[in-house]
Amino acid sequence: MIDNATSHIQLENISKSFGAVHANRKINLDICSGKIMALLGENGAGKSTLMSILAGQLQPDSGRILINGKPVSFSSTKAAIKAGIGMVYQHFMLIDAMTVAENILLGQDKRFFLNPKQMKRLVKDLADRYELDIDPSARISNLSMGEKQRVEILKLLYRQSQFLIFDEPTAVLTPQETAHLFDALRQMANQGKAIVFISHKLDEVLEIADEITVLRHGQVVDTLDAADVGSKSELAQLMVGREIMFQIEKQPLEPKQMVLRVEGLSNNLLENINLEVRQGEILGIVGVSGNGQKPLVETICGLQPPEKGDVFILGQPWNRFFLKRPWDNALSYVPEDRQGLAVCLGLDLVDNFLLTTREGFSSGPWLSKRKAEIKAKGLIEAFGVKPGNVRLLARQLSGGNLQKMVLAREFYRKPRLIVAEQPTQGLDIAATEDVWNLLLKAREKTGILLITGDLSEALTLSDRIAVMFEGRIIDTFSTSDTEKVRQIGLMMAGIAPV
Repeated sequence: MIDNATSHIQLENISKSFGAVHANRKINLDICSGKIMALLGENGAGKSTLMSILAGQLQPDSGRILINGKPVSFSSTKAAIKAGIGMVYQHFMLIDAMTVAENILLGQDKRFFLNPKQMKRLVKDLADRYELDIDPSARISNLSMGEKQRVEILKLLYRQSQFLIFDEPTAVLTPQETAHLFDALRQMANQGKAIVFISHKLDEVLEIADEITVLRHGQVVDTLDAADVGSKSELAQLMVGREIMFQIEKQPLEPKQMVLRVEGLSNNLLENINLEVRQGEILGIVGVSGNGQKPLVETICGLQPPEKGDVFILGQPWNRFFLKRPWDNALSYVPEDRQGLAVCLGLDLVDNFLLTTREGFSSGPWLSKRKAEIKAKGLIEAFGVKPGNVRLLARQLSGGNLQKMVLAREFYRKPRLIVAEQPTQGLDIAATEDVWNLLLKAREKTGILLITGDLSEALTLSDRIAVMFEGRIIDTFSTSDTEKVRQIGLMMAGIAPV
């Protein structure tokens, strides 16, 4: 294990390519103990690749890593962990069939596996210490994305690594959870740990970082002290090479026909859910992850039937709608689990495009992949998916570019109802701005149910907000109701508005 008092990592001339794609180009970077370094860049800029090399998941094509001046080589993540380097990945590395406690202690001290009660107590104490609420006995397969993120963070905290890498750690966290995480990060930095914080949320970067390194096209374009940064716009321009306006114009629209109605929906996780969405509006669902958002979305999108209550989609009862669900001009679903549910990682982008659009390219038993490829190419170019090669496998795209591909596919279907679950999770600031404008434009012809853990996103896009807590909707109100908006934090904790 590394000496906490003098820990220092140097990356020298690190390069990494995937075929013709140059992810990292001769990168030099210093990571020092006691500091929080933010690593910024557009989707595909090379951030995750660089940190995956440091964490032993990938091997560099050239260059070297030095710890306290001594060259090291990590042939595996286990070797990096042994050297004191731990990483919370943007896409989770958890075993679904195991419990929270088992995932956190897996590969650690074997004696704990002999005493499940002690395992649970140890994890519970760790979670309480950092205010990361989680049930140690819960199975990973039953957790929301936000809860899975907490498990990944607790794994890293348990290992007591000296170098801590967080890849988009707040992407599925609420403001309260983010504040708790930041408190934990500051505690760890004060203990002499070195922290790398990868994020697209510039407000968070300016709040938490001591220094900021910006990557563009796989190269370092600048490293600067956070205190010397004048504005978010300055950082955004460094990231994308052009000015970002941070201005979203939401034109008022008159809501038209109803596209979604939920009446008295209940099961073991939901309690008497009532909501409506009309064409011309965005209804934002907010709340701490794990409070019923997942089963609500799964029921609306046909992944599980309603146990009690009624769901009407485009005027049809749930059973009738999903008996012969049309592929276009109906319902589009953008799931938060882009790797596990939205795409097939082993298929190329054309086949992934066809997952939900194949009926539009079929004639009887025949499928015109050539027409699909031409359309996919056009959409990939229009949505700025990089690299723009439709023959790449989905697993070869960065998380943000994969999300843009999913959005391009679902918008192509011209839906009348869109269920968008964390639609900008993992997207850089320019891509987020693009998606926000796309959703606002789409709302002219569709109704949108937006599920997001980003409160600023919900308030920016939504016409109305519904706050969920423990499977119930605490209140639904217009975003123009400033008094209700002010109480959202309390409502997310289960306290009814005054």
